[in-house]
Amino acid sequence: MSPNRFESLKARQRRERDSYSEALGLRVHRSLSWLQRAEQESDDLDARFIFLWIAFNAAYASPNLREDGFTEQAVFKLFLADVLRLDTRNQLTNLVWTQFPHAIRVLLDNPYVFQPFWDAQGQGATNLDWQASFDAAKQRAHHALSQGDTLTILMTLLNRLYTLRNQLLHGGATWNSGVNRDQVRDGAHLLSYLVPILIEILMDHPTESWDLPMYPVVS
Repeated sequence: MSPNRFESLKARQRRERDSYSEALGLRVHRSLSWLQRAEQESDDLDARFIFLWIAFNAAYASPNLREDGFTEQAVFKLFLADVLRLDTRNQLTNLVWTQFPHAIRVLLDNPYVFQPFWDAQGQGATNLDWQASFDAAKQRAHHALSQGDTLTILMTLLNRLYTLRNQLLHGGATWNSGVNRDQVRDGAHLLSYLVPILIEILMDHPTESWDLPMYPVVS
């Protein structure tokens, strides 16, 4: 069962927010607001996944890096590297290696959240083209699993979920579709644990320097 972490995290944020920088305060406030909305969606998995992704996006977005030409995936890879460095309680490592090793393997082995699979559809590419790429990606992921490489596993996992995010937000899937329930369910479940941990790590380190997020508040 997914955790409901909003209330405890929000209570902590209220106690500490006066000590946060503007950038950190805005990231945490926005991310918590979408986490709260996600936790209200116990039945609608599509909505839950989308709200959780927005909460994740609110935490990691960096307009400065985007202006420098970084892709979205590169931006959240740098963010993940930062939070792993700051994760003194090893919450992310525990999530990957203790709580969700099986679910992560299932998602990594699912071709329907592998972007090259979809790129090959209708473009004249053969099954062998995307299959070779998929097999190579799985081999890299399983090597990372064998090496205890938390950053590579998290990055690979979020790349897969980014494909699912694009399917949903760009109208590439039907609401409540029967054909993508497994990945939507598993993706929402993983994000429901991952996002609160990311917010908590941000709050654990109020003196870290973070870029102002996208669309800062203006008067």
